[in-house]
Amino acid sequence: MIYHITSRKAWRAAQEHGWYSAPSLQSEGFVHCSARQQILPVANDFYRNRRDLILLCIDENRIIAEVKWEAPAHPVASQASQTQNERTFPHIYGRLNLDAVVGALAFEETANGFALPPDLP
Repeated sequence: MIYHITSRKAWRAAQEHGWYSAPSLQSEGFVHCSARQQILPVANDFYRNRRDLILLCIDENRIIAEVKWEAPAHPVASQASQTQNERTFPHIYGRLNLDAVVGALAFEETANGFALPPDLP
């Protein structure tokens, strides 16, 4: 299982289009994802003070596009305090087929940073 943080608006648009594409697919060539242990560091580094987030739970075996586990590619390297020591992250090189998404969970920040949803697969 791999995970992707996105907005509710982007997820609704994906459901209308029949596929999901993050802005990073155009700007960097892939969709950033995380392994379970990487979710919170990524969220705390890059998504502070966002109130519109969901966490996509993606079955890596169902993804049609190529998935590569690669070194971190930080859009704003100076913000990457918690994720800078990670060795590899999953990157999806293409649009995400929706049948690979097995869950879309509310993802909220607490007073102490983000917390994993209790029903995270």
